[in-house]
Amino acid sequence: MTTTKTIDQDTLQTLVETGSLRELRTVREGDGWALQGRLGTSWLPVRSRREAVRVWRSLTAVERFCVAAGVKQLLVEL
Repeated sequence: MTTTKTIDQDTLQTLVETGSLRELRTVREGDGWALQGRLGTSWLPVRSRREAVRVWRSLTAVERFCVAAGVKQLLVEL
């Protein structure tokens, strides 16, 4: 996925806590899973400090991250 707009992990947590980000999905990204948040009409990938798109190796790892960030609902696209 090539995009210039992303959501960094710290911003994601703030958006979730304030209720500004209500839709999140995880999608296949190579051998792992990427997390995307919907802002307006666009799905923006979650990035890490080092990578443009953060990729988790398993859905369990995505779930742990989301629980820690306060996410209540997550859509999984296979």
